[in-house]
Amino acid sequence: MRSCYQERVTEPRRGLLYGVVAYALWGIVPIYWKLMSRISPIEILAHRVVWGVVALGVIVWLAGAVPTVRTALADRRTIAVMALSGGLLVINWGVFIFAVSTDRLLDASLGYFINPLISVALGTLVLRERLRGLQWVAIAFALVGVVIRTWSVGHLPWISLVLALSFGCYGLVRKLARIETLAGSMIETLLLAPAAAIYLVVLAARGGGELGHAGLGIELLLLSTGVVTALPLLLFTGAARRLPLSTIGFLQYLAPTGQFVLAVLIYDEAFAREQLISFGLIWLALAAFSVDLVRQARFARLSRTGP
Repeated sequence: MRSCYQERVTEPRRGLLYGVVAYALWGIVPIYWKLMSRISPIEILAHRVVWGVVALGVIVWLAGAVPTVRTALADRRTIAVMALSGGLLVINWGVFIFAVSTDRLLDASLGYFINPLISVALGTLVLRERLRGLQWVAIAFALVGVVIRTWSVGHLPWISLVLALSFGCYGLVRKLARIETLAGSMIETLLLAPAAAIYLVVLAARGGGELGHAGLGIELLLLSTGVVTALPLLLFTGAARRLPLSTIGFLQYLAPTGQFVLAVLIYDEAFAREQLISFGLIWLALAAFSVDLVRQARFARLSRTGP
């Protein structure tokens, strides 16, 4: 009885750890993509998919998950769901790389600030997850902050909207998919690999492409895109299967916070007063949500122990 209870407690904690680390890595990953800003975003994306398959394949083999992947590949429904999640993922990857390479990291951070609102909406509308009063207050703060940030841009922030919608829907699809985390990540990137590989082969046949023509540093960066892709993705999908989608939604503020700091302090992108107000409101939303989580955990503990 006690071991079952401990297992129920451990899984959410493990999911929380996975989520925090995943979003922290995504918060600092623009530094990596910025090093390759002179390369076409499409070429970087193709390398990311191809070497992502290689990295995930090694992990699958080491983890002894090859039979699980084979079984999943024999299920047409699984293939269809993973094709959908893979399509959403490649859109998200491509737009984000484009944003970093064109000095629009603030637009990208806005997209990932909006993303939790998308996740919360999907959680309540599709999965029927219920939010408590203080959580609605948090959503209100975050929504006002996002509106102010959008207004300060002065035009429709398409980069932000595409990033928010694509990754929010990706999180929902992966949560609903009946497949283990590692196998799912392997299959969705495997389905994308043929198109990416064909693109790189054609590019090389025409005398283009960086691999084989660039310096050793750039080539190593391209080859390591697989590891950079696989690690946070595995952590995220592990968190998505252990936590409510609404909790995942608010954890996502960690990544755009890191991106925001990099854009303003390291890459010197324009920063106005409205952006500071927006950032402050979103942190207030996080604070309200955190207080609610602490209160709920304390209430659950008291309910188990009794008066």
